[in-house]
Amino acid sequence: MPVMWVLCACMAFTGCINDDFTTSSSDVLTFSTDTLAFDTVITLQGTATKQMIVYNLSAKQVNISSIKVTTASSKGHFHLNVDGIRGDEFSNVEVRGKDSVYVFIEAYIDEMEQDDPTLLEGAIEFVTNGVTQRVVLTAWGQDVVRLNKDTIWTNTQFSSSKPYLIYDTLYVAPGVTLTIPAGTTLLFHDKAALRCAGRILANGTSTNPITLRGDRLDHVVGDISFDIMSGQWGGVIFTPPTMGNVLSHVVMKGSSIGMHCSSSDTTQCALKLVNCVLHNSSSTCLATADCWVEAIGTEFSDACEEVTYFAGGKVHATQCTFANYYLFSSLEFPIVGVYDIEYSNGVSKQLKAQFDNCIFYGNTTELNMGDLEGTDVWLRYCLLKSAGTDDAHFVNCVWDQDPLFYTVREDYIFDYRLRNESAAIGKANATLCPEEARYDRYGVDRWSNQGSIDLGAYTWVPATEE
Repeated sequence: MPVMWVLCACMAFTGCINDDFTTSSSDVLTFSTDTLAFDTVITLQGTATKQMIVYNLSAKQVNISSIKVTTASSKGHFHLNVDGIRGDEFSNVEVRGKDSVYVFIEAYIDEMEQDDPTLLEGAIEFVTNGVTQRVVLTAWGQDVVRLNKDTIWTNTQFSSSKPYLIYDTLYVAPGVTLTIPAGTTLLFHDKAALRCAGRILANGTSTNPITLRGDRLDHVVGDISFDIMSGQWGGVIFTPPTMGNVLSHVVMKGSSIGMHCSSSDTTQCALKLVNCVLHNSSSTCLATADCWVEAIGTEFSDACEEVTYFAGGKVHATQCTFANYYLFSSLEFPIVGVYDIEYSNGVSKQLKAQFDNCIFYGNTTELNMGDLEGTDVWLRYCLLKSAGTDDAHFVNCVWDQDPLFYTVREDYIFDYRLRNESAAIGKANATLCPEEARYDRYGVDRWSNQGSIDLGAYTWVPATEE
């Protein structure tokens, strides 16, 4: 190569990078955000990592003489990683002209010794050419009651003052009652579960429901909350000799196995669900075996397998919504599975199931069998997606009609209330709606419309359509 070409190439290369440093106070940094807000942070537990980008828009290099975190409280700790190096304070960080560096931030909060979430504020301070710039940091610290492989041996009442964080398994022993008051939140760590051989009385209300969910309170990415994720924790398992469990206004979401109930005694009700939500399971939302289960005004929604699986025993569901728009896989199972139990010794136990004023709808078939002749399964005044006709087991049903949920799967909106013009409006039989089902989960009176009652878990509330 001629010498002239070599010299030109070298001059062109070195001309792309200006190694000079600017010391002008007008040459400061630009940030991808002016505030980094962490979601609610469980105290004594680290957070997910957030990130920001620090830009040097100048043509020359800048020297950031100091990067450090300041906090208004000794209980809050924000830790940095600047361009791959961890630390709490950095000096003389160089950024080339028209270049940038990444800053990663984690939060850790000590116990606040308070029931309510407490706001902690701080800042990342950058000093460049004598100019101090700040990016605000905020986090809400929440104390919790931690339970790790605990067994409840005596009648116990939880408190709603602050959440419970459950690791491994919380076990309710036989003959023992656990009472959960309105407004209580149970957070479950990865694979943690609640197992009950005794009895649970969960007394939520329309204004203060009880929440069972995973302990990830942050976001998957961007504005997408972990609320949409299934499989975050184990589930709730009722095992013999459990009996007399009553759950009212309980919202359970994001589990792996949902709620299971098994018993060998169908002369007593093992599990009663009133105005509950069992939502978003990576298997089933409710699976029962050879037990008596009642569900009133309850939403069963979104599961990788059946939303509900009933095998043997007795089931009575009134004013319930069974829907499946599960997000994370194609659906190969029906929304509701109804099965008799066939034991290897030749003994069989037939399922006796009755569904009144219910909705069955979603991206898969409604039932595991289309012909219920020879079974003890009955649907009265129910809405189904399929095109069918009434017979002895399908009585006064609404066929091939859309309940028009507010659900928009592509936008991660899973709301199973009824929109205007829903085919479920006014189609229920009032005589099949007991006093216990009068008010839906939101406290709306089903009987307020002069005897016209809607199908499903929710009463239609007229909305102004955009």
